[in-house]
Amino acid sequence: MSGAMDRSWFRLPWIASGILLVLGLTACRPSTPESDAGEVVVYCAQDQVVAEPLLAEFTRRTGIRVQAVFDSEAVKTVGLANRLLAERSHPTAEVFWGNEELRTRQLAAAGVFRDPDGWWSFGRRTRCWVVRSSATVPTDPSGQLVTPPESLVALTNAAWRGRISMAFPLFGTTATHLLALRQHWGAERWTSWCEALAANRPFLEEGNSQVVRRVARGEALIGLTDSDDVRAALREGMPVRALPLGELALSMPNTVALVARSGGTRPQAESLVTFLRSPEVETLLIAGGALEPNDGAAVSGLRPDWNRLVVELDPGVRALEEVFHR
Repeated sequence: MSGAMDRSWFRLPWIASGILLVLGLTACRPSTPESDAGEVVVYCAQDQVVAEPLLAEFTRRTGIRVQAVFDSEAVKTVGLANRLLAERSHPTAEVFWGNEELRTRQLAAAGVFRDPDGWWSFGRRTRCWVVRSSATVPTDPSGQLVTPPESLVALTNAAWRGRISMAFPLFGTTATHLLALRQHWGAERWTSWCEALAANRPFLEEGNSQVVRRVARGEALIGLTDSDDVRAALREGMPVRALPLGELALSMPNTVALVARSGGTRPQAESLVTFLRSPEVETLLIAGGALEPNDGAAVSGLRPDWNRLVVELDPGVRALEEVFHR
């Protein structure tokens, strides 16, 4: 991985801001890696195109090779979490790099990590609307103004039938968001809303980036997605715009944790976690659009009771399975 570092780093779509910063940081802090400092295995839910150059930079500085295991966008985080649970007695991974909070807390509660409180969060992304835009005005393909629903509640109105795009809600951030809404509204009201939303025949996508692409093509008037997916689409020149969800939004940090192993934590894993938790990495993730800028403003939206959400995870997922089908 380290041998390909220079090429993969420069291919990233965020060269304009990120590359200048990383070159400056590298120049200020020369590295003297060992010729063979060993290897560390990380299960990584962060997007591969974003994570690989950072992991390669870690290898360049330390000499520690990184074996990264990624997951598909459709089951991202959930697939890795289930793998960690299955491997709990004989873990392959030494580090877990998550991209949302619920599954990290689930793993901590299940004793997967070195310490139940031994995981860290940094940065944030936010659930948002995505609409097609003409210049700065949200429009449908005919050029008519698109006014987003006043809230998520209104997605069940007949006016949005067949016009909504969202990721299949059994996985990823969409599942976490809907489960947080279940806690916020109560199970009965939430189930009624989910049934009415499903009856409105939304496009159920493989992942949040596909939500943005369908809206960009004009096949859906509005989508539920993550802020980083909208920023990625804008870098590709897609005619889209993110709009806030308001009080029903959900902010999601990246997380990093040390996996519990019978032989204890190796220094290679400690070094990788220290690197991923550094302000430098957070700055680069912000520069690349994977995280939102930290402007110090208060973040509005849902404030789940995460411990209770973990306890209610299985019945919540079963309820989603009963309602949403593809």
